[in-house]
Amino acid sequence: MSGHERMGRPMRVAIAAAALLGWVGAWGADASIATGRQTAERGTASGVPACTSCHGTHGEGSGAFPRLVGTGQAYLLEQIDAFGTGSRQNPIMQPFAQKMTPAERAATAAYFASLPAPPRASDKDATPADAGAWLANRGRWADQLPACAQCHGPGGSGVGTNFPPLAGQPAEYIAAQLKAWRAGTRPPGPLALMQDVAKKLTDADVTAVSTYYAGLGATAKPVATSKEQRR
Repeated sequence: MSGHERMGRPMRVAIAAAALLGWVGAWGADASIATGRQTAERGTASGVPACTSCHGTHGEGSGAFPRLVGTGQAYLLEQIDAFGTGSRQNPIMQPFAQKMTPAERAATAAYFASLPAPPRASDKDATPADAGAWLANRGRWADQLPACAQCHGPGGSGVGTNFPPLAGQPAEYIAAQLKAWRAGTRPPGPLALMQDVAKKLTDADVTAVSTYYAGLGATAKPVATSKEQRR
């Protein structure tokens, strides 16, 4: 056997091992998403109801229940864990999160993050007359209040793993979270920014910016049923 052949064999073994690990990783991710889908649509054996019973058939959110579809996996998991530990308080979500195993929490986050984000309406031109659009895109620098878009992206599309999408979130939900940050009853979030931001918003500001981002949403794309996915 030549020296070239002796060197080639370890390389081929390494490549084959890498390919196998990649396949196993992909299979594991698919299995996790399938488990998350089951929790989302049917709930868990421990008594957690289907996520869709509150968050909408497609995870699109409604009223006090936020949009989950298209939100980052790391952010969703962080919120479920926060409900589980009680660091984020909610009388509905806390008992459900506490009943979920770590694997169920991770799988549920992976499932909703894997779904395509719903289409987003076009941004509105920010004018001082439209307080919501102005705060979202320009901020209010006289009060050292940055624009929401600086962290949450143009049109509230979300940025990275820490700053979730705002477009299409129900106005009632956005307003409730801003008031919770203002009151100090919700953890301050990435870089501890949100409490300081919310404290500079009046009730009128909260209503305006919540209405603005809710208005940028569109109906979530239907999620294929299990039978449809097998076709």
